[in-house]
Amino acid sequence: MSPQRVSRVQVLVVMLGLIVLQFYLRPRLGNARVSPDFLLIALMLFAMRSGPGAGAVAGFLVGLIEDALTPARFGAGALAHTLVGYFAAWGRSVFFADNALVNAAFVAAGLWFRDLIVLVISGSEHPQLLTELTIYSPLQALTTAGFALLILITFRSWFSIRLDA
Repeated sequence: MSPQRVSRVQVLVVMLGLIVLQFYLRPRLGNARVSPDFLLIALMLFAMRSGPGAGAVAGFLVGLIEDALTPARFGAGALAHTLVGYFAAWGRSVFFADNALVNAAFVAAGLWFRDLIVLVISGSEHPQLLTELTIYSPLQALTTAGFALLILITFRSWFSIRLDA
């Protein structure tokens, strides 16, 4: 197998692992408002290693999966994840995304941006919007970024990630 093919297979294995964690581990972690969002990690890691079009399509698919689980906000998640996937892919060309801490920061920013879009589009009340964006979303962004950093450090050779600054 060529090195490029091996890299894609390895990344696919990590993505499938994150999907399993989303539906098996996440419900057992307690409060879903602060537990890591493994699907968003998978989306961000994929989007940062692909083009904006592929990132947007992947985001749309992830959004549809999440919208199927929360039908009250159907469509908001698909739009939010599509935008996050697109901007994550675009952001890689602007920033140095081969650094683990930069990747983790992208994941945290992506989660907060996704929450902002979903809450605004779904018509959340102002006090709820403020509480979500100032308390729960940053907490979930930190836990998600922390887990993304753990994934990136564990599989750094697969993702071609540097650990230095």
